[in-house]
Formats: sequence, C-alpha cells, structure tokens
Amino acid sequence: MNIYPIKTEQDYQAAISRIEELWKNARKDTLEGDELDLLVTLVEAYEMKYYHILPPDPIDAIKFRMEQMGLRQSDMVKYLGSQSNVSEILNRKRELNLSMIKALYKELKIPAEILLA
Repeated sequence: MNIYPIKTEQDYQAAISRIEELWKNARKDTLEGDELDLLVTLVEAYEMKYYHILPPDPIDAIKFRMEQMGLRQSDMVKYLGSQSNVSEILNRKRELNLSMIKALYKELKIPAEILLA
C-alpha cells in the first residue's frame, strides 16, 4: 500500500479509480480497508480545496425535503403561514422570513445556513 498526497488532477483521478476498486471488497480492519479510509480522506481534502461546492438554493432545498418526506404544497402551510405564501415562496415571488426559516429548520430539519442563503 503506497499512498501519496493528491497534488494534481491526475493524482485525484488515480485515487478515485483505486477507491472504486477497493469499494467492492475492502473490509474494515484490513490493509485494503485502511487504504480505502486513507484514500477517501485524501480525496475529501482535495475536493474541499479544489472543488468548492456552493450550498443549495433555499427553495430547491425546500422542494427536495418536500419530495423526501412526501409533502404537498398544502402540507407546507403550517410552516409558511398560508397557501398563498407557500405558492409565492415556491415560485420565488416572496422571500422567506425569520419565522418561516425557524419553522423549516425546526420541523423539517433543513439547515438554517441553507435557508438564509
């Protein structure tokens, strides 16, 4: 097991390929399992540095959570105040206010940093 820092895109692609190979059969507390853990850590660090991912759009996050939880627009009234508020917010015609953000965070577990973006 020879593991080196990921410094280039070529190193990154090689690490991803090796992770894909190991993923199939590597078991915890084996050399292959340890190699997989180390490579994943190195890839995550490289991605954090070079592939910065922007947080999701607040409305897209709400729609995604609604889909995950099987919620309809009518179910969102208790979090957003009225059916017209729900419609306007989901259609990007109205912004979320603080009480809506608190309700969505508390009840639907949508991270506040996403809702405040």
